Amino acid sequence: MARHFWAVEALSALAHDTRLRVFRLLVQAGAEGMTAGAIAAAVDVPASTMSHHIATLERAGLAQSERESRMIHYRADYDGMRRLLSFLIEDCCQQRPEMCADLVSAMACKP
Repeated sequence: MARHFWAVEALSALAHDTRLRVFRLLVQAGAEGMTAGAIAAAVDVPASTMSHHIATLERAGLAQSERESRMIHYRADYDGMRRLLSFLIEDCCQQRPEMCADLVSAMACKP
């Protein structure tokens, strides 16, 4: 199996329009996360289909779930996101950080 199979799986999960929209929505939702029903309503996808998309994101290490009573809250897995972003840009600087300065500043969180 490929050394970076996890990156291929994460990129494959994000290569679907609905899953990319869900992932971005979860990133925006922050630590509070969202329920599957709220996610489904926000991206206008049937709840029965949404569980498949969220499970794919979870397997790819890009989302997490937590049961709270009868509700399940889904959140972006920020560690997984950082791991993927780091992997994608790890060779961009060619040992010269100034080459990627604009990329790093573009990724910086803005107030």
